[in-house]
Amino acid sequence: MQAPDHLRLGVNIDHVATVRNARGGAYPDPLRAARLAEEAGADGITAHLREDRRHISDTDIEALMASLSVPLNFEMAATEEMQAIALRHRPHAVCIVPEKREERTTEGGLEVAREENRLAHFIAPLREAGCRVSIFIAADPAQIEAAHRIGAEVIELHTGAYCDAHAEGRIEDRDAELVRLREMSAYAHSLGLEVHAGHGLTYDTVGPIAAFPELRELNIGHFLIGEAIFRGLDPAIREMRRLMDEARA
Repeated sequence: MQAPDHLRLGVNIDHVATVRNARGGAYPDPLRAARLAEEAGADGITAHLREDRRHISDTDIEALMASLSVPLNFEMAATEEMQAIALRHRPHAVCIVPEKREERTTEGGLEVAREENRLAHFIAPLREAGCRVSIFIAADPAQIEAAHRIGAEVIELHTGAYCDAHAEGRIEDRDAELVRLREMSAYAHSLGLEVHAGHGLTYDTVGPIAAFPELRELNIGHFLIGEAIFRGLDPAIREMRRLMDEARA
């Protein structure tokens, strides 16, 4: 049984599918990666079904839903197509993310404050279907307040700016982003929102984020799949799990 302060790790398997799709065929299999991640200590699996299907496919989602014994966090854009897919499968969690066809990866948080009415109506059927709805946003009070108003149960704070500043050696910017993330984590928690975080996290950057007491879940993918090339997926995930637990302790 998990301790009350257990910080969950969601492993994103999108880029296993990216490697598969670069060659075609069925290898490597994202479902196999998901099972290995679960054995290595992942508390859930995250998969982003994009409009252009550049990595995860509809068949992958069907296989994950049929086979996983840990929760699936289904990342998706706020489109009618994706809403219909989510309502058909009814995953444990649905995370609404911004999506642009030309971007390499998700570039920022969802603009909730300017689209409150549309997003409120969009997520209502998902909540009624039993999905835990999360909104991927920047660490900004206006976006947090808007996510709360539309009825989201969870927010996921975008950690990309913090990780980029660390990677580029911009120490002052990194520290400022960390303070912002910490303050907004506490603020969101005070509103009754469950707080998650993710994007760009590595072994070098995860500790300070994992130490936030209000945080309940981290979602990490690209770094772990890349690190698996050198050390294997199981040890790569176990090391991330160790660092998260160490920071939490």
